[in-house]
Formats: sequence, C-alpha cells, structure tokens
Amino acid sequence: MTNPRSTAEPDLGGPVQRSLTDKLQAAFSPQQLQVINESHMHSVPPGSESHFKVLVVSEAFAGQNRVARHRAVNKAVAQELASAVHAFSMDALTPEEWQTRGGTTTPSPVCRGGSKSDG
Repeated sequence: MTNPRSTAEPDLGGPVQRSLTDKLQAAFSPQQLQVINESHMHSVPPGSESHFKVLVVSEAFAGQNRVARHRAVNKAVAQELASAVHAFSMDALTPEEWQTRGGTTTPSPVCRGGSKSDG
C-alpha cells in the first residue's frame, strides 16, 4: 500500500518522507502536495524510503517549462536525492494544469528491476 502525504493528511511517513514534504512545502507553498513512498514496489527491504513519487501543484510553476520545474524541485530536495533517495519521479503542475488533468497523476510504472540476489 502506498503512503501518500498531502497537505491535508496527518500521516507523515518516515524521516525521509517527512523531510521531502517539509522542503517541498517550504519551497513551493503548494495547493496540493503528495509525497508517496513507492519503495514497497521495488526490491528493497521492508520499511525502506528509497523510491518516491511526488505531486506538487503550485502557482510557483506558472511561466516555467517542465525542465525548469523539475530543476526547481530537484534543487529543493537535493540533499535527499544525494543520499537516501534512489528513485524520484514527479508531477510539477500549476493549479490550472492540475484542474485540466482532472486531479489525476501519471501512474508509476511497474518495477522491472531484479532482486539484489540476481546476478
């Protein structure tokens, strides 16, 4: 089961998920924020915080192209990306784009990686 975190949900997840959430909230003052730990979908130990998907809906992205938005998000969470986080995907949208999408995110692909014991 995923562990989504939006601005209205009390479940803060583990320390990496909380750090990502806090930094994205501070950097973008988003209208919608989801930080989803997808580690359980991969070949990692239970309780891992290594694979994340985020949704950031913010006016801060107005006038920015996709590359600029991704760079801004990556900069905000650079410390986590350089250490604990192995995989990171994102949707960085303006409120208008979020509404146009009907409030849905891009589904994550199924993990195609092998077990650490494969080799």
